[in-house]
Amino acid sequence: MTTKELAWKIRRHGIEMTHISAASHIGSVLSVADIIAVLYNDILNIDPKNPKKEDRDRFILSKGHAAASVYAALAEKGFFDVKELKTFYSDNSKFLGHISKEIDGVEFSSGSLGHGLPVAAGLSYVAKKENKPFYSYVVMGDGECDEGSVWEAALFAHHFKLDNLVAIIDYNKMQSLTTCEKTISLEPFGSKWKAFGWNVIECDGHNIEELKYSLSKDRSVKDKPTLVIANTVKGKGVSFMENNILWHYRYPHEGEEYDNALKELRAQKPDGCIDPYEVTK
Repeated sequence: MTTKELAWKIRRHGIEMTHISAASHIGSVLSVADIIAVLYNDILNIDPKNPKKEDRDRFILSKGHAAASVYAALAEKGFFDVKELKTFYSDNSKFLGHISKEIDGVEFSSGSLGHGLPVAAGLSYVAKKENKPFYSYVVMGDGECDEGSVWEAALFAHHFKLDNLVAIIDYNKMQSLTTCEKTISLEPFGSKWKAFGWNVIECDGHNIEELKYSLSKDRSVKDKPTLVIANTVKGKGVSFMENNILWHYRYPHEGEEYDNALKELRAQKPDGCIDPYEVTK
């Protein structure tokens, strides 16, 4: 499966999962889909047949509300049956609305924002101390950078020279009920991270090749943690969801919303890519 195909399937699963369960956060799932696809198809050292292998890279989704994107990637990579995604956010399901470590391939349950970077920094610190080869990767939301714990972890990572730590910010410039600019301005965003001693890379968060290059270990700098600011669009891939804060909490309702979302996604399906929901009908 190509990375472009995986990104499309993450979006397709996201629409279906949030629609069936009447769950929130499809805007965030669509925003982060390309980042997650590149991580799982091109970057992470992981093995679905041995999810706990000692030298695996550790990945944390700090913006845990975008859980559907990671569940979809894990299913498509063979960690569990794709059919299980249909139970997302339903009664007694292990596929919680915020990502859960009860799922094979998930390292850390998240949802309370600002926790992912501190945990990833701790994992990288242990790897350094014990001479273990793995990297820690964490995907964060831009809005969660309002949390003081993020900046405490940034200081910690610089102080201990954690060049085996890579943080990616899904910079769609929206949070919860409005824009980041209207909530707490983050700019000059990259300059702030540079001032904290990080190796800062900025890229188009929907360009597969740019993401691959930005996240490759070749871009790391000795003794510095790396931050990738991935410029994204909330709701990317469904025109009426793009840059529309409504879709932070709303799900695609039966009828026009759901039908139009699928129509747009199907028009973008890569050649040769199989729609998992067409197959199972």
